[in-house]
Amino acid sequence: MDILLIAGLWLDGSAWDDVVPALQALGHRPVPITLPGQGDGSASATLDDQVAAVLAAVESASGKPMVVGHSAACTLAWLAADACPERVAKVAFIGGFPAADGQPYADFFEVKDGVMPFPGWGPFEGPDSADLSEEARSDFTSAAIPVPAGVTKGVVRMTDERRFDVPVLVVCPEFTPAQAQEWIAAGDVPELAKAKHLDLVDIDSGHWPMITRPAELARLLAAAAPEV
Repeated sequence: MDILLIAGLWLDGSAWDDVVPALQALGHRPVPITLPGQGDGSASATLDDQVAAVLAAVESASGKPMVVGHSAACTLAWLAADACPERVAKVAFIGGFPAADGQPYADFFEVKDGVMPFPGWGPFEGPDSADLSEEARSDFTSAAIPVPAGVTKGVVRMTDERRFDVPVLVVCPEFTPAQAQEWIAAGDVPELAKAKHLDLVDIDSGHWPMITRPAELARLLAAAAPEV
């Protein structure tokens, strides 16, 4: 089936370069998405622009795709399920959870000159980055794309309760499935508390398994893909 791949902040579609051939070998058609403002040179892109790009990919997919979001882009994947639940076979979240209606998309770090640059590794020390080599860190830093403030400060709007009918997979890298379940039960992830079909799987990695565990990540996604 078609598997749409949306990377998180500061990344473009090339973040999935090692996952794509692994998914292809497992019989799927991976489609990495380069988001407006994260690879197309547009510093004026907005959250609406990114949502539109994801929805265009859903509409262009063969059949009903699985939509995969990483980190902040978990919200983009969920917004696709909200906008057209009848067109999305499944949503997978890697290392993150969707923001709720009315919340800012990703207003996490300082904005400079209209963009939010990669803040360096300080905020990600510990489990997030423990499995990244010095070379991988250097490559990430040099390739990191500042994200437009129109994206990070955009307000999330959910409108269709049918999104809760769409099956959800949570891939847990720097946290465990048990921790994720605790957060959901505590009300910290209100969108997933209402999901009717929710599975959680573990992967032994930091926050960026597409870089450090691409083959294993591909296997988990392929195993979760609905039959077509």
